[in-house]
Amino acid sequence: MKCGNREIFVKTQESTNPEWGKPPSKRTTEEYIRYSLVLIDKPRGPSSHEVAAWVKKILGVERAGHAGTLDPKVSGVLPIAVAEGTKALLALSRSDKVYVAVAKFHGDVDEERLKAVLNEFQGVIYQKPPLRSSVKRQLRTRHVYSLELLELDGRYAVIKMHVEAGTYARKLIHDIGEVLGVGANMRELRRIAVSCYTEDETVALQDVADAYYIWRRYGDDTYLRRVLLPIEEIARHLPKIWVRDSAVDALCNGAPLAAPGVVKFETPFSKGELVAFFTLKDELIGFGRALVESEEAKKMERGLVARVDRVIMRRGTYPPMWKRKQQT
Repeated sequence: MKCGNREIFVKTQESTNPEWGKPPSKRTTEEYIRYSLVLIDKPRGPSSHEVAAWVKKILGVERAGHAGTLDPKVSGVLPIAVAEGTKALLALSRSDKVYVAVAKFHGDVDEERLKAVLNEFQGVIYQKPPLRSSVKRQLRTRHVYSLELLELDGRYAVIKMHVEAGTYARKLIHDIGEVLGVGANMRELRRIAVSCYTEDETVALQDVADAYYIWRRYGDDTYLRRVLLPIEEIARHLPKIWVRDSAVDALCNGAPLAAPGVVKFETPFSKGELVAFFTLKDELIGFGRALVESEEAKKMERGLVARVDRVIMRRGTYPPMWKRKQQT
């Protein structure tokens, strides 16, 4: 998982007008809620959709959406975007996942043989979704980045798996058992990470309810701002491009990002990679695909750097200076 550690290349020194927009930390409580992300520690029992609906009801917003569905019997990290923040879920649509699974083998298993089979399953594998899945049952490839045996106790094994989005952990355990020649089924599963977000950062639904109550009852939003993350955090794992004030509204209207609008950006990024657009006040504008490599972007004085695929910021947050330039 790419979680930071990128370098920032500064193309030009540029200031931002304080009259337009505001840093995420300066948003009013209402604005903060509407542009937020909450990392829920989903319990076993409810569906992911039910958990998102509860968050929506607790915060009194019209919508909330989750990234990376967890089955009702599975617990762990469930990112939920709130209100306007739901537009940003694109950023997590293909994120890696890390699980800890408890597997039960149907026969005795040698530890060294099990480790050898786990190594065989690392890399690109073929999977067909199970019968009860919500997607079309056709053979597809998925990348297994790592499989680590944490513990083996009799016929039970605890396995940590870092996998590509859309990998079925239950099917993976079943296939491992088939290769071992004894069969296996999954008894427990917990997701401990989604992209850069780990279980250490999660909160319970009760934490969200308590934080919201304290704000409404006592006017103190300190706890609420601790429980909810600004929606900008959803782009933590993506290369970021910061743009001039004059380019912000053009991006909000879907215009591609041209080289003169770029102030600085994180490297490296490759052509076609998903990138996040930010204002100089560190507000998330939206997401798009890079049209050039980052090394090429460093040298560009004109031409298009990236296209816009999803806009988060409302139009008119920054003045439409691009229209003025078109008219002059």
